[in-house]
Amino acid sequence: MTTRHILTLACPDRPGIVYAVSAGLLDIGANIAENAQFSEPDSGMFCLRTVLDTDEADPGAVRGAVLARLPEAADGLHVRRADDLPRIMIMVSKADHCLVDLLYRWSSGGLAVQIPLIVSNHPDLGVHAERHGIEFVHLPVTAGTKDAQEAALRALIDEHRIDLVVLARYMQILSDELCRDLSGRVINIHHSFLPGFKGARPYHQAHARGVKLVGATAHFVTGDLDEGPIIEQDVARVTHAHTAEALVALGQDTERLVLARAVRLWAEDRITLVGSKTVVFA
Repeated sequence: MTTRHILTLACPDRPGIVYAVSAGLLDIGANIAENAQFSEPDSGMFCLRTVLDTDEADPGAVRGAVLARLPEAADGLHVRRADDLPRIMIMVSKADHCLVDLLYRWSSGGLAVQIPLIVSNHPDLGVHAERHGIEFVHLPVTAGTKDAQEAALRALIDEHRIDLVVLARYMQILSDELCRDLSGRVINIHHSFLPGFKGARPYHQAHARGVKLVGATAHFVTGDLDEGPIIEQDVARVTHAHTAEALVALGQDTERLVLARAVRLWAEDRITLVGSKTVVFA
């Protein structure tokens, strides 16, 4: 039986890269089922995502076959079996709209990931984890306990072999050190009013200014608050007739959709980090 693999590559661009990858795959009798590529002009990087079928079940052997033809790509070449689902940890506070949406998509088969763990700085949303048979860990945090709380987070990430941390309206700022250590492995969601409507009650601020669009942005987390590489965005139109409460509801709906898309794109290996931005093979 053949095995499906997903291969991703990011390396300095030059002539012959596609030929080298294809030749390496041909060496093991692989058939390319899907392919997307992009030469990023600002950085000079070449990005590739290939889905392939082969009799070779070991992703390491697939990677080795390509590296034999393209040895300089070792740092940016990754291969995984398509049935080896990534493991994500969801972090939440008290708002449940993004968490409930992710759990529905996961439980209904629309999100191909494993969710072994949900972590929160409040106990309120534990009922959702219990309903789905997922471990729930309550890790309260204050200014005085932040270091200890993040040490506990690191231990959980290691223990559960977490590939991606999803901040599904987790209302705490991660330390710069943790952001660096988890670079490219943490996704956050926020309303798109920043920086015009910072702080508390952004939708009410937006309503008071008569906005005509509400939106949301999913991005990788960095030490610069809400300024990490953008993965996905969307907007919804509003009118003067929308109340502040209607804006909240519309904004939360947009947040759900955008975060779910971002997690799916990541889970399907469709995102490549290139400096301060992303290449997304949608």
